[in-house]
Amino acid sequence: MRVKKFLAGVLCAALLCSLAACGGPGSTGEVNADGEKVFHLRLAHGLAEDHAVHIAMTAWAQAVEEKSNGSISIQIFPNGTLGSETDNITIMRAGGLDMAKVSAATMGNFKDEWNALSVPYVFNDQQHYYDVMDGEIAQDMYMLTEDAGFIGLTWLDSGSRSFYTASTPIRTPADLSGLKIRTMDSQMAIDMMNALGGSAMVMGYSEIYTGMQQGNINGAENNVTALRDHSDVTQYYCFDEHTRIPDVIVISTAVWDAMSDNQRQIMRDTAAEMTDQYKQAWKDFEDQVLEAAVNNGVELIRDVDTAAFQEACQSIYTKLESDNPAVYSFVERIQNAG
Repeated sequence: MRVKKFLAGVLCAALLCSLAACGGPGSTGEVNADGEKVFHLRLAHGLAEDHAVHIAMTAWAQAVEEKSNGSISIQIFPNGTLGSETDNITIMRAGGLDMAKVSAATMGNFKDEWNALSVPYVFNDQQHYYDVMDGEIAQDMYMLTEDAGFIGLTWLDSGSRSFYTASTPIRTPADLSGLKIRTMDSQMAIDMMNALGGSAMVMGYSEIYTGMQQGNINGAENNVTALRDHSDVTQYYCFDEHTRIPDVIVISTAVWDAMSDNQRQIMRDTAAEMTDQYKQAWKDFEDQVLEAAVNNGVELIRDVDTAAFQEACQSIYTKLESDNPAVYSFVERIQNAG
């Protein structure tokens, strides 16, 4: 499976790099009526076309084209057609893609400091999360990968991640004892499961349904929208809300640097408007999924002992402080902002 993914990434890179070679990063060599360079940008993401993210980015692309007087157009490639999030960033760095929507957890593979956003309970609540992501800390993080060939442009809410299981309600860390829980391929997620007493099972998202159905795993952790795919095999969704990991839209620095000041401002302003509007769109999306899941028999567990989960995760903070002071510095900044 990994070989297939690697080959797919290589093929995508070869194809898109050949396209990029025809006109440079995003630029066509044309100019619009205002005398500005014309950019036809390609943006990739891994979600379906009916997902709230794709709908929001489609509206954003229209706004960018209108406000730039046609000097910037954005073609969106959904459904992971250009590979995984890591593939997309790799292709972008090679000059074959202009933008991508990726998880902040994926950004941590390219710059450690981004892992601060994946630390369990680094945010006190939703408002703290919004304040950090709309403020100076996120702006500083956007520039961490500038030397790697891409920067962050804006963020999109992806809710809080909690545990959902086939047969066991999770109210305290003790309830995870002996359970096999699917996590992302992230050391932070694995460390969290170890701290909470469960067993981390790293597997692809597409494998969760069969894994829960056949009893190979007892559950998983994700935001509530995962119930669109897994409510048939889920009995309990338990709101421990251990992490709030945003999505980030990144753009090639080669493209960004080639734009005029006016074009960059248009991109910033319209992206910020999309982010703000998306907060409500995301909530509506969550509410819709939860209603359908409850109608399908999923029980929502809200009487979770959050303080017990926070206490159990303190070992992660201690380890970060000693082993990775760069990440811990951002953790401190985030917590002080609360």
